[in-house]
Amino acid sequence: MKTILLFGDSNTHGTMPVPDLGSSGRYSREDRWTNRLANLLPRWEVIAEGHPGRTTVHDDPIEGAHRNGLTVLPALLESHKPIDVVLVMLGTNDLKQRFSVGAEDIALSLERLARVIRGSTAGPDNRAPQVLLVAPPPIVEVGCLANMFAGGAAKSEGLAAEISAAAKRAGVAFMDAGQVVTVSPIDGIHYGPEANQPLAEAIAAAITQHFGA
Repeated sequence: MKTILLFGDSNTHGTMPVPDLGSSGRYSREDRWTNRLANLLPRWEVIAEGHPGRTTVHDDPIEGAHRNGLTVLPALLESHKPIDVVLVMLGTNDLKQRFSVGAEDIALSLERLARVIRGSTAGPDNRAPQVLLVAPPPIVEVGCLANMFAGGAAKSEGLAAEISAAAKRAGVAFMDAGQVVTVSPIDGIHYGPEANQPLAEAIAAAITQHFGA
């Protein structure tokens, strides 16, 4: 059996769209796209490591430094070793106004994460795991999160192309989730329930294409 680590943010965690800042909800285990992916890949162990608010490489001055993906990644690679593939779907939280970064810098940050993974010994027989970089869909500035992500929608439109180029530079696989799902009109960041199954199916197809069944 092969192992895939899903390294992401709230949309990997299964966070529901939030109508206001005081709300929080998570899809049931069987409804999350991560668990649906596991059902589609019976020969894979699927490990979901989604943390709401996780960034690529930034300490969050408001939500906490522990949301820095680069900081926690080495520990996760070691704790789940051996890992055949690491799927990285991050970048949405980097679009928050507080970080003041554009699509190119977000893609460069994801490239750095990919190189950390490819430089590790977290794979079978101390080899490096393979990597699939997944570009998140563009966001919409709407609802209770609009101010937090002000200016992010325009930046997000160019994110897939920049991440595709980063994946090519790093020599890793790429998928554009924006070709499959869109964000919820409730908060413009999270995925509605209708997105879980098609996203799982598209990612399963990408994994099979790049890494075998």
